[in-house]
Amino acid sequence: MSKAFAIEQLDDTDRELLRLLQEDGTLSSAALGERLSMTVTPCWRRRKRLEELGIIKDYQANLDRRKLGYDVMAFAQVRFGNHSANAPDEFEQVILKLPQVLSCHKVTGEADYVLTVLANDLESYGRFVEEVLRRQPGIASIQSSLALREVKAVSRIPVP
Repeated sequence: MSKAFAIEQLDDTDRELLRLLQEDGTLSSAALGERLSMTVTPCWRRRKRLEELGIIKDYQANLDRRKLGYDVMAFAQVRFGNHSANAPDEFEQVILKLPQVLSCHKVTGEADYVLTVLANDLESYGRFVEEVLRRQPGIASIQSSLALREVKAVSRIPVP
């Protein structure tokens, strides 16, 4: 689906429904309908259509990482020495399986990838770097930055 196709399919009610669900993904069709001044069935149909279009990918609860013992958030910049080998593809497959890696982006600039990694403490992050990242073939360098303070951390996407 192209971007234009998805955006053209959204009316004001769809946009408001998306905003409400990003604020609270647990809202029932009845509660959504009430807020949107709709009955339950048309509201449910709209929600289902947005799911089928892939605009709504999934639902999740937002957790407090510190209360779960993850006191360190690190940003690892990974650079490969040889881009022609399969090493980057194999690296991506390894990263996809690691729950402590919250995000991995292939980027432009000095690094090839930027990862957001959670760890209980500095020692456990160090183990992750040594036992996981440094063991991946083809990696030329790893540079880490540690979050000192979280200024903004949201996953809500602005609805156009």
